Amino acid sequence: MISADLNTILPELLLSVYAMLALLGAVYTGKDKLAPALVWLTAAVMAILALWIGTAGSGTTAAFHGMFIDDAFSRFAKVVILVAAACVLVMGLGFMQKTKMLKFEYPVLVALSTVGMMVMVSSGDLMTLYMGLELMSLALYVVASLRRDSEMSTEAGLKYFVLGALSSGMLLYGASLTYGFAGTTLFSGIINAASEGHLSLGLLIGLVLMISGFSFKVSAVPFHMWTPDVYQGAPTPVTAFFATAPKVAAMALFARVMHDAFGGAVADWSQVVALIAVLSMFLGSIAAIGQTNIKRLMAYSSIAHMGYALIGLAAGTEAGVQAMLIYMVIYVTMNVGTFAFIMSMSKDGQPVTDIRALGMYSKREPGRALAMLVLLFSLAGVPPLLGFFAKLGVWQAAIAQDMVWLVVASAIASAIGAFYYLRIVFYMYFGEDREDALDAGGSPILWGFLAVSAFVMVAGVVNLFGIEGAAAAAAATLVN
Repeated sequence: MISADLNTILPELLLSVYAMLALLGAVYTGKDKLAPALVWLTAAVMAILALWIGTAGSGTTAAFHGMFIDDAFSRFAKVVILVAAACVLVMGLGFMQKTKMLKFEYPVLVALSTVGMMVMVSSGDLMTLYMGLELMSLALYVVASLRRDSEMSTEAGLKYFVLGALSSGMLLYGASLTYGFAGTTLFSGIINAASEGHLSLGLLIGLVLMISGFSFKVSAVPFHMWTPDVYQGAPTPVTAFFATAPKVAAMALFARVMHDAFGGAVADWSQVVALIAVLSMFLGSIAAIGQTNIKRLMAYSSIAHMGYALIGLAAGTEAGVQAMLIYMVIYVTMNVGTFAFIMSMSKDGQPVTDIRALGMYSKREPGRALAMLVLLFSLAGVPPLLGFFAKLGVWQAAIAQDMVWLVVASAIASAIGAFYYLRIVFYMYFGEDREDALDAGGSPILWGFLAVSAFVMVAGVVNLFGIEGAAAAAAATLVN
């Protein structure tokens, strides 16, 4: 029995063992000298695990008496998480070396955080959920403040830690109330106690508190306040990591708990999630308008995009979950390319984050400017790019549930949000040609990620590279 359970959690075990061996190896053999090789090795391990999980897994298996679930939904999320983490590690290596921030702890912490995310999306129990969430969060608190000589980085880590502890406390209190009223921590037991029209007050309060905790992790309003400061203060590769893998893990966990534990009370949580979605879309779209720091701008963009993704969850259906998963994959792809561009923004070897520095960038770097234009249009949801079809998917799921008001609100928010994406395009193509122009050239690795991401936004409209079928299978496993 134990061997079967261990076999089910083998990917998580292997990545954990690798992280601990890498840590020991780096400590005993010269520390930071191994850091670049460790980054490549960690990314390779993650890529191999993603390939293994994506191709070898089948069916649904429960381990440790239902506390850990390996199914199509968790495998889909794990593949996206692992690929995103591997991409961010590789594309951030040059930046970390150039700014002398590369420490051997960095890839190890990213690996351990990824283990936490993998546990989160496979959790079938409130205790497993919390264990995975805290493993992810504790590693992220440290990498946020990786630049110890920077006040902003230290502040980012501290803010994230304090607010993260608050959200974890809310989540834990909600989980304890849920356990008290349901009599079990297993999702399979909670769903029997939380049926439509018979949700007790204690379970309802527990549900609301847990939604609050999840909202913090996905940067949804009103629990978004940490996002702009942490995105701006953390090193750019760390910000890129925050914007991709943890968002997928938190959104997948959100969907897992709502459907696996409270799937019998969709009407009770659907309207709450819809309200959070609307607030996130409008705050993210409006607050970004006045931003000139591109990392803060991307933070508000992230808040708005999580609002759009939550529309799929608010629909409370299989089609909604499928649309949400597809949205998250497209969102991660867009962010990988965008942050590759941000990392390449430098002047005299120093990172630049002011969007005004992009004045007439298209004249010096037409290829990069065009790729960034494609990504910005896709982020804004301009047809016929993939970002538009991501929004169309969640809109269709909401319309099928008669949530037309939610679709109309998101369309208005999307139109407002288009302004700040188009402003960057304006600077690149029509802005003032500055004397302190950005350095030309840059890392071919970053250019590669930017180009591939932009290509996917254009070519993906044909068949989504097969993602649609995998997302449909994942959604069907979770909702049915």
